[in-house]
Amino acid sequence: MNASPESGTVFIVDDDASFLKSVSRLLRAAGYSVQAFESAEKFLAQLAPDISGCVLADLQMPGLDGLELQAALAQSVNPLPVVFLSAQGDIPKTVLAMRRGAEDFLTKLSPKEKLLDAVRRALARGAQEQRGRERLRELRGRFDMLTPRELEVLEYVVRGRMNKEIAADLKINERTVKLHRTNLTRKLQVQSAVELTHLVEAAGLFKRDQSA
Repeated sequence: MNASPESGTVFIVDDDASFLKSVSRLLRAAGYSVQAFESAEKFLAQLAPDISGCVLADLQMPGLDGLELQAALAQSVNPLPVVFLSAQGDIPKTVLAMRRGAEDFLTKLSPKEKLLDAVRRALARGAQEQRGRERLRELRGRFDMLTPRELEVLEYVVRGRMNKEIAADLKINERTVKLHRTNLTRKLQVQSAVELTHLVEAAGLFKRDQSA
């Protein structure tokens, strides 16, 4: 198995120096880019929004343990997928880790093929999720260009309100509403109200109001 350069980095977090070294060697031999950390705190200190990859973490560690690392990642700007390794099986913690979105949970005695497969899946998932976050940032960047009034009009548009109704509610001229709608389609790079609604849904805007 050879990893592509686009796969990202495997971040190994384990307080066992000898295991850290052996797993790093295995993954590098498989073609992966690897960075090793002896604690969750040291790993989190260098986590940045543009880092791509996955985390291979020990469950039991001094300081922040594996589950606490997973929780910290979930709240971060870059929630990388996690594959857990443990010296022994722990069913309750395994269930909790998987419920929280862990890619896999393996014992340290698992065959290397299982470990490599879990890393491959975690990297693929990480790349897909990162593309989704980049798309969301790009979409929200478009909405940031709108004026407060254009955002007001946009909210009415995605609720299916007519220009005359919008004008009456906002106490502005219907011609002004049309001008705002033209600006919306230009700035948001859409051609129709349907596209506009889909874009708003993709960006996660007006969720509470749209249910009304």
